[in-house]
Amino acid sequence: MNKSNKITSRDGRETITAKEFDRRFEAGDDVSMFMDLSKATRPGREFQRVNVDFPKAFLAEIDHEAERIGVPRQAWIKAALAGVLKRSA
Repeated sequence: MNKSNKITSRDGRETITAKEFDRRFEAGDDVSMFMDLSKATRPGREFQRVNVDFPKAFLAEIDHEAERIGVPRQAWIKAALAGVLKRSA
């Protein structure tokens, strides 16, 4: 078996084969000690920054509504857009 088929735990105390990792995962065992979650990604969920210009009065309304429900401006805008997209689907 070549080296690429071995997985070492984050603390370096245990090395297992990829087959053993799969077996443990399928059995529902905790295999998180063998994963580096700092490098985890969610396919299809990559971010892309966009800039949007709003009239000041409109932005003031957004800020008022966001403050009323206790969320940051960006969270309110994302939730509002998600609601519109969900209704149109």
